[in-house]
Amino acid sequence: MVAAVVFDVGETLLDDSREWGAWADWIGVSRHTFSTVLGAVTAAGRDNAETFQYFRPGFDVAQERQLRERAGVGERIEDRDLYPDVRIGLARLREVGLWVGVAGNQTARAAELLRGLRLPVDGLATSGEWGVAKPAAEFFERVVGMTPAVVAGDVLYVGDHRDNDVVAAKAAGLRTALIRRGPWGYLWADDPLVRRDADWVIDSLHDLPELLANG
Repeated sequence: MVAAVVFDVGETLLDDSREWGAWADWIGVSRHTFSTVLGAVTAAGRDNAETFQYFRPGFDVAQERQLRERAGVGERIEDRDLYPDVRIGLARLREVGLWVGVAGNQTARAAELLRGLRLPVDGLATSGEWGVAKPAAEFFERVVGMTPAVVAGDVLYVGDHRDNDVVAAKAAGLRTALIRRGPWGYLWADDPLVRRDADWVIDSLHDLPELLANG
């Protein structure tokens, strides 16, 4: 029985359009061009950070992120970046007695910004704070450890990414749900690996209370 639900961040809770647009502006290419190359990298199942290498070989994302911060155009996460169902959806899960958390592949700075939104959750962490990122098994060990669950199978991990979220979480013993939104969610909703490893494919956070009650 699911006792805790933990959510990925990008394209699960947050619409990443503004941040990807900021990166395109930063490296001096059109947003359309950047988005198209990002899509090709995604479709090939590769790390989206590889997108930058097509425009600037040797591009160091961590270093460039620091440069953006110094230039005053660093990471920004605001209420307008949340998908419309997020606040109500998270709150509803807590109302039905579930422990609700957030854990994704984001920077420590992103964790600060997310906490500033005061989301209705019981716990929040990022890979930047933990020093380990998805799809590593240790990341999901940390996810389970942040919850009150006794075993990994009592935790549902919800995300939009086939490899980092669904396949990796299932391999670590968690239950999984893929949310069909953002480029990854739509691209992989019917993928054979998703069909194999996802307990559910959902369109909204609002789908979860009923599914969990019945499953």
